[in-house]
Amino acid sequence: MLKVVILGSAAGGGIPQWNCNCPTCRAAWSDPSLRSTQVSVAVSADEGRHWFLINASPDIRQQILQTPALHPAGDQLRHSPIAGVILTNGEIDAIAGLLSLRESSPFALHAHPRVLVTLDENSVFEVLNRSLVPRLPMLLDQPFEPLLPDKSPSGLLVEAFAVAGKPAWYMEDALADAGDTIGLKISHAAGGDALYFISACAEVTPDLAARLDGAKLVLFDGTLWQDDEMIRAGLGAKTGQRMGHLSMSGPKGTMAALSGLSIGQRVFVHINNTNPALLPHTAQRQALTAAGWRIPAVGEEFVL
Repeated sequence: MLKVVILGSAAGGGIPQWNCNCPTCRAAWSDPSLRSTQVSVAVSADEGRHWFLINASPDIRQQILQTPALHPAGDQLRHSPIAGVILTNGEIDAIAGLLSLRESSPFALHAHPRVLVTLDENSVFEVLNRSLVPRLPMLLDQPFEPLLPDKSPSGLLVEAFAVAGKPAWYMEDALADAGDTIGLKISHAAGGDALYFISACAEVTPDLAARLDGAKLVLFDGTLWQDDEMIRAGLGAKTGQRMGHLSMSGPKGTMAALSGLSIGQRVFVHINNTNPALLPHTAQRQALTAAGWRIPAVGEEFVL
């Protein structure tokens, strides 16, 4: 059995963003039910005794506080059920939370070699003691079972694969590489249904569609409703494609691209504050629901 908990589902900055009064953020300032921290997911293959985080959001301390399964347990002076962190890219909203995990607890850090280079080149990440937090390269299309801090098997099987995307925004001048944006397939090592986590994606290629066909749970990039959304809102100058993200809607959007696939649960994550589908009573939310998609609640749990 695989347990999956949504720690946050928002894109960079969360909802509401600290300095934003767009329609969604304005609603979220007054309605806590509309708020979300930046996207991160916790997964466990051993009934919740140990958890691996997918990405370390800047909101990680708040996410741990609001998730009892991630609290210290027992009588030990120092303890955490967090056994590892798996990074899908080098964006700030995926790595900044690592700096909040510096209090000398052991966990493994799994990332593509390109992301590990980014961490190595920034000395601030040396606050993570490498003897306690080993940095382990995660190679594409090579399934592996991450280990627990005591070196015993975790029971998880993780496979990273490339998806269409771009380098982190602070590295946009760099040449694109296959490790810039990755998806994850996570299942129980003993077999069974898999979770697919893809928080950034610029195109549904035939290879990606083939991977997702038959999946029981897909957590997929839902940054924008339409490609020029941020420009229309007056909150940015880039399209979704320019940022490496598909839109939810439109003939080339995610809902259309995945509509013909057999997918059990379709869940959007990494949702930007400008996206009108975040508001429950909008036409965009109704269209999303009608297409078989959902926006998850913070703390929502899935069991596979």
